[in-house]
Amino acid sequence: AYLSRMQRGGKIQPFGCMLAVEESTFRIIAYSENAAEILDAAGQSESQSVPDVEIEAGVRIGSDVRRLFTPWSAQNLERAAMTREISLANPIAVESKSGKPFYAIVHRIDVGIVIDLEPVRGGEAAALVAWGGAEGVAGGAVPSQRLAVRATSRLQAVPNGDIGLLCDAVVEEVRELTGYDRVMVYKFHEDEHGEVVAEIRRSDLEPYLGLHYPATDIPQASRFLFMQNRVRMICDCRANPVRVIQAEELKQPLCLVGSTLRAPHGCHAQYMANMGSIASLVMAVIVNGNGNDEEGSSGRSAVKLWGLVVCHHTSPRAVPFPLRSACEFLMQTFGLQINMEMQLAAQLTENNILRTQTLLCDMLLRDAPIGIVTQSPSIMDLVKCDGAALYYGGKFWLLGVTPTGAQIKDIADWLLEYHGDSTGLSTDSLADAGYPGAASLGDAVCGMAAARITSKDFLF
Repeated sequence: AYLSRMQRGGKIQPFGCMLAVEESTFRIIAYSENAAEILDAAGQSESQSVPDVEIEAGVRIGSDVRRLFTPWSAQNLERAAMTREISLANPIAVESKSGKPFYAIVHRIDVGIVIDLEPVRGGEAAALVAWGGAEGVAGGAVPSQRLAVRATSRLQAVPNGDIGLLCDAVVEEVRELTGYDRVMVYKFHEDEHGEVVAEIRRSDLEPYLGLHYPATDIPQASRFLFMQNRVRMICDCRANPVRVIQAEELKQPLCLVGSTLRAPHGCHAQYMANMGSIASLVMAVIVNGNGNDEEGSSGRSAVKLWGLVVCHHTSPRAVPFPLRSACEFLMQTFGLQINMEMQLAAQLTENNILRTQTLLCDMLLRDAPIGIVTQSPSIMDLVKCDGAALYYGGKFWLLGVTPTGAQIKDIADWLLEYHGDSTGLSTDSLADAGYPGAASLGDAVCGMAAARITSKDFLF
């Protein structure tokens, strides 16, 4: 239900407007309530107070969306609609009939095409019209691409073998590109909780570096959406969202997962405000899910969300779409480099495991294998655990958090009686495994792995 409310919430952020059209006819099937105002009012000079009647009349269900734009703008939209992968055309240069330039960001959904329109501000407007009228390419895209290439080159120059250094470099590059007050790398651990592993911030802001957050801080629904739409900008969490009006023929609320304007869920907006973060830009860091280049059963390389690059600002802030695209390109490079570092770390870990395994096996083959818990490396260097114990020749050697010697003997006797035909036992819960003395072990010990090394001796 929560995911559905996020996907089909029926509201957008007010810094732009949204139009959804039937693909074959360009007939409007949905629009944001602010569409007429955004398309027209911002294009009027201060001396003009009369709204453009044609735009007001055109923003309604069933009308042809092309009537709202100049002829060359309509042609740009038509060209984009003919491409198989429509998102590759983004951003598209368009100009409303009132002379207002926009970045049009388009994507396909089940019922048609969604057109997000973000007003072009400042000096980019002239460039957009000049480029867009000729080729349909937004003018701001070219300098942004150059910035992305430069940032990527610097990121690739970071020495191998240090993920921390790589994370430090990426927050610096993102802050230089976007100008946010705070930029962080937020890494997801195996248990899905998050940690801030790199940060660059305005000097007067409280540091978040090294802080850990529970997995519920970024719920699974949000993580799913980051896999679908890898760059997410919220310009002002305090701004009132704008309602989307849609045709009665549509059976359910419009899917806004791919929209750049999708309004934040109310609880997330409140969460941001409580943190003192009014605006944010969040980018997904995607890596191979299995840590190598093997392909999954579907023939595609399995991918997972490694973490996020999170930008916060203490006042409203909007980053133009071309610059966000540059950041997305940088994130792809960052993800690839993280993946290479993970592969390198996995190879080193595997080599260390093999080396440790060989040493420990040699210890076990000796007449008195007590070195496996008394020397370095020990069994705890091979197996992730809170404690280890050797029960050998009626004596005990304990390492880390373990039951008492008497309890170890009792477990060994239980194993011999009830699992005598087995070479060992592994369980997440001794109670579930049927060990009668599990309750007496207390909270410190729950699961156990036991390996039989002689007829009566065990390594725990």
